[in-house]
Amino acid sequence: MAASAAAVMEELRGSFREGRTRPAEWRTAQLRALVRMIEEKEDDISNALHADLAKPRMEAYLHEISLAKGACMFALKGLKNWMKPDKVPSAITTFPSTAQIVPEPLGVVLVISAWNYPFLLSIEPVIGAIAAGNAVVLKPSEIAPATSSLFAKLLPEYVDSSCIKVVEGGVTETGALLEQKWDKIFYTGNGNVARVVLAAAAKHLTPVALELGGKCPVIVDSNVDLHVAAKRIAVGKWGCNNGQACIAPDYIITTKAFVTELVDSLKRVLERFYGEDPLQSADLSRIVNISHFGRLTKLIDDKEVATKIQLGGQTDQEQLKIAPTVLVDVPLDTALMTGEIFGPLLPIITVDKIEESIAHINAGAKPLAAYLFTKDKKLQQDFVSNVSAGGMLVNDVALHLTNPHLPFGGVGDSGMGSYHGKLQLLCADPCASGVPEGEALAELSSLPSPVQHSRIVHVHEGDVVHFCTVKRQCASVFNRCKIWDYHRISGCNLILHK
Repeated sequence: MAASAAAVMEELRGSFREGRTRPAEWRTAQLRALVRMIEEKEDDISNALHADLAKPRMEAYLHEISLAKGACMFALKGLKNWMKPDKVPSAITTFPSTAQIVPEPLGVVLVISAWNYPFLLSIEPVIGAIAAGNAVVLKPSEIAPATSSLFAKLLPEYVDSSCIKVVEGGVTETGALLEQKWDKIFYTGNGNVARVVLAAAAKHLTPVALELGGKCPVIVDSNVDLHVAAKRIAVGKWGCNNGQACIAPDYIITTKAFVTELVDSLKRVLERFYGEDPLQSADLSRIVNISHFGRLTKLIDDKEVATKIQLGGQTDQEQLKIAPTVLVDVPLDTALMTGEIFGPLLPIITVDKIEESIAHINAGAKPLAAYLFTKDKKLQQDFVSNVSAGGMLVNDVALHLTNPHLPFGGVGDSGMGSYHGKLQLLCADPCASGVPEGEALAELSSLPSPVQHSRIVHVHEGDVVHFCTVKRQCASVFNRCKIWDYHRISGCNLILHK
């Protein structure tokens, strides 16, 4: 395998040195080919995602397929400007010269993707590498074999295989790839493997972007619109791959006086989303494999944990399904509370005063995302000022990753480096000087829930879809790719229309 990996690297290195990937025309052609692939093979992609995760068709479309196409379209729209030199002021010592930062492709990029969103998390970094003028190798996750095989089949049909390749396989193949000297490595996954990737990259002084995870907290104040908060938390937790998402809520913090109301509201929302028997719901994704199923069931089989279940807890090993499960005041030293859950279990920690929640979050590792539901402006400011996380939202969860103008990435144990939008290009390009980074505070409209999927329809390419919020009364193109017509059935703060 090492020889094969070396041969792949040699071919791609040769293509890059010949300058094949540098012209804007080549980059544009590859991105347009990816758009064509997504449009023409949407059914195949959806079927692969269902085979790997039993991902509902509309969830697959909304959370992976449409976002992937949107990322391509956004890159195509911005590529010409992204490739231009960035003029900067000259110093008095260099007068009367001018100064500029010129974007330069790095070379050959390795993308090692994750299994939980196996299409989106594979294709987005590849888009960035192509837009930056690099050759790229995609190593899809072997834990999502149907999607991995689909990439191996489709990419050679649509893009330049002398510059863009797919290498399938497991630990052995990944190890062989990591032995090569890359110009950039982009890894999405868990912290343990990230350390292996980082150690391998260090031998060659290869720059690395790590998109990891962590225990993403949700603070829920007692002054919120409880139904809206519960619905948005439920969509962000169970409506996103049944909790198998790096930015899904990992635990909630609320007050002892408010916890009963919150649990009751979550129960009503979950019954509406998935019915009285969620294990039989077609809208609930399954756990990816028996190993992860066993890991999650072991967490709730713990005697100290099992007695704290307030809602859910049902499992079906044959289907690899675990019902949405809510627990209250689980001991903080249990495995459920010390490690990232990455599944449908949602513990709630209670405090006497909501202000205590910030200290609790800061006592742990920095998460990939942190969320707050409150109407208290001072608490909002304290949250943003005093909590360190890759991304932050107020009064919603998860939606920040859909904004291509915001950097998406972790901090500390949740990762290093950012991507999305123009940063897609910069993630595989050394010209990052002057690019602002920081935490995103946004009061955004929520993701569509399972019961809203039937109300979401395709819009023909070219139709303009506007969205306006009642609060802001502004209009803009939604989701970057003109393909949604989304009518909310509750909340009354987001209306989309043709």
